[in-house]
Amino acid sequence: MIDEIIQERRKKLDAIKAAGIDPYPARVKRSFAIEHALTKFEDLAASGEKMSLTGRLRSLRDQGKIIFADIEDESGQIQVVLKEDMLSDLAFWRSVLDMGDFISVTGPLFATKRGEKSLEAHELQLASKSLLPLPDKWEGLQDDDIRFRKRYLDLIAGDNLRELFKKKTIFWETFRNVLKHEGFLEVETPVLENIPGGAEAEPFRTHHNALDEDFYLRISLELPLKRLLVGGFDKVFEIGRIFRNEGIDREHLQDYTQLEFYWAYADYTDVMKLTEKTYKEVIEKTCGGLVTEFGGQKIDWSGKWPTVDYVEAFKVANDNLDPIEASHAELVKKAKDLKLEVDKGAGKGRLIDLIYKKTVRPTLIQPCFLINPPVEIEPLAKRHPENPAVVERFQVVACGTELGKGFSELNDPDDQRARFDEQMKLRAAGDAEAQHLDEDFLEALQYGMPPAGGFGISERLFAVLMDKPVRETVFFPLMRAKK
Repeated sequence: MIDEIIQERRKKLDAIKAAGIDPYPARVKRSFAIEHALTKFEDLAASGEKMSLTGRLRSLRDQGKIIFADIEDESGQIQVVLKEDMLSDLAFWRSVLDMGDFISVTGPLFATKRGEKSLEAHELQLASKSLLPLPDKWEGLQDDDIRFRKRYLDLIAGDNLRELFKKKTIFWETFRNVLKHEGFLEVETPVLENIPGGAEAEPFRTHHNALDEDFYLRISLELPLKRLLVGGFDKVFEIGRIFRNEGIDREHLQDYTQLEFYWAYADYTDVMKLTEKTYKEVIEKTCGGLVTEFGGQKIDWSGKWPTVDYVEAFKVANDNLDPIEASHAELVKKAKDLKLEVDKGAGKGRLIDLIYKKTVRPTLIQPCFLINPPVEIEPLAKRHPENPAVVERFQVVACGTELGKGFSELNDPDDQRARFDEQMKLRAAGDAEAQHLDEDFLEALQYGMPPAGGFGISERLFAVLMDKPVRETVFFPLMRAKK
């Protein structure tokens, strides 16, 4: 069936070429987008002037001497009326046009007897001949594998999907605009690194042919941005791709967009205030309000977000087990009691985090700040002055998941080295996600980094706001190669 359709369309392509028409011209007539024609319809129609609109043919309704067609561009859809007395070569176009072709039509706007806004075609130009049939607009694509591999077809079939990605642009634009308004400088840092750092994640490795050396794809934006604080910048941020060689699930991608900012002479309480303010502006502009839905529950972002103490919440959810005082063996036992898979070489911090994600995180549905976790959890955060067993870190938690993280940045080079050393011991024991020791970063800290607050947010927040798995909210999620 598909072979017959392709063969028929190729015959039409040959007929178009035989008529001396370029089926793929470099340019066609276009006065403006369809949305403009619809918005300014009354004035444009009253003028009687001819204008050119372009778009993909989405329907053809042949009624003999007249053909009604719908064309669609990114901005909207409009009806085109093709009449024999106005379009002398209508018979030819009837014989070669197919659904999916791109065309340019020129003529005046008018309203039909039924009041439908339309363009009367006095001239037609082929913009691009389609050789394959389109998916049904109403049924769309049902196979997720095809949808993700051939996202362009998914976009053609579904208007709602295009609207989702327009919202994603608004999402990142608003973050960018708020930070610039607050005086932050947008910067770019390298994607390839000698030593991966700034997060606990397994990196991807690549080879640089010219330097004949292996490099890592960055797993975080953090350490280069902190070096800029050392260099004299006070407020910097970056929105860029990061890469983590981890599992695929509803919340995780292996390559995704992340924003991080660093703010000299601020601590995590300052960052929390800016974060709450920024999130509310981003959510309102992206979603049109401050109440969203996730998993059938209403999520209200509008009020003052409460703080939840990490250690206390952990104790309440785990029979008064104190994550600070508990031994490694006690944490292993608890994890196994919860039927959690404990990786070889998992240190105390990894065990605490594993148990927390099972027992505490799912209970945090409305937006809150989860603060002051044990020091083993966060190697790059400053210790709390009143309790050095915990660090000045917060996470934005809602819908049972983490949606951003910030902390008072560790700027003591000796403390940072000691924590890196602990991470390296975990790596030696088999923890592939433990952080690497970065001598260059430690040297930078020895020149002096001002006290600072930092924050990171990934596109997981957008997926949660849309109540979709994160793979649904990226254009081209990574897929296994077809064999």
